[in-house]
Amino acid sequence: MAKVFGEERYDKLLVARPIMPMGRDIGYLPGDKDEKLGAWMQPIFDNLTYLLSTRGSPNQSPESRSPEHHINKLMADGKLVLEPLTYIRGRSIPHQFMIVDEAQNLTPHEVKTIVSRVGEGTKIVLTGDIGQIDNPYLDNSSNGLSYTVEKMKGLGVVGHITLAKSERSELASLAADRL
Repeated sequence: MAKVFGEERYDKLLVARPIMPMGRDIGYLPGDKDEKLGAWMQPIFDNLTYLLSTRGSPNQSPESRSPEHHINKLMADGKLVLEPLTYIRGRSIPHQFMIVDEAQNLTPHEVKTIVSRVGEGTKIVLTGDIGQIDNPYLDNSSNGLSYTVEKMKGLGVVGHITLAKSERSELASLAADRL
């Protein structure tokens, strides 16, 4: 966010995630594209709201706007774009900071399709947790995230980080370890 909104090193922040339901799908959702995406993108909104929250911040001021208002303004200004990966074929994405969330639920072919759309000056970050694969046809080694890490290892323009612990909460960490 600092590189896009503060330093303006990138034209926009593009956040995308696969449309992969957990459990039984509830079927088609009514409404236009943005209304349909609301449910799928809620985890992104949750994280942005948390990051933009001024609760406990020494810089909090009475005139500061709510995180939701800030997010809506960034989206209206075209600085923040939330998209499903469904429509990425044929695109070229230059000068953007692109985050692909839940990449553990993508196939190697899907990740290749996404990463090969990165244009000049774009940084792409794939996030995911191979312990949370929801795609019944993928496992710890056959998913697109693990595949990409293995195939791109050692290349100068690629980096890989594995987080050692959960940052959500103590309960979330215990659940991941014990359940």
